Amino acid sequence: MKLYTIGFTQKSAQQFFEALKHAGMKKLVDTRLNTTSQLSAFAKRDDLRYFLQALCGASYHPFPSLAPTQGMLDDLKKHRGAWEDYAPRFQALMRERQAIEALERSFFEEPCCLLCSEASPEHCHRRLVAEALQRRWKEIEIIHL
Repeated sequence: MKLYTIGFTQKSAQQFFEALKHAGMKKLVDTRLNTTSQLSAFAKRDDLRYFLQALCGASYHPFPSLAPTQGMLDDLKKHRGAWEDYAPRFQALMRERQAIEALERSFFEEPCCLLCSEASPEHCHRRLVAEALQRRWKEIEIIHL
């Protein structure tokens, strides 16, 4: 079972949607707290829902339970390089919410992609979510687009 992740920052709309289409994406899971971000117009929730369906034949699924809190995001932005503090706080939040346990395996059987804004997964919570899902279901292969 493949689980993709993607960030939209530093990607054009063409690069973003072509990557999803090429991967055969059927579901995009939005793990952002702020789904109406101004960073890229194509990544706003309502526009994204439309473009995914029209360009990729994929559906849009916001999962706010997989997003960090505003306070966590603010702390990370204020203290660049504070990933070492952020990651364990985010993982604790996921455990507290029981966010991963609440997800159904069957949802992820079609090609799914976790979305966030960060350009690369190294310092992004979408990687932490993907790894938590992989710990739950060992057969998941994580692919970062």
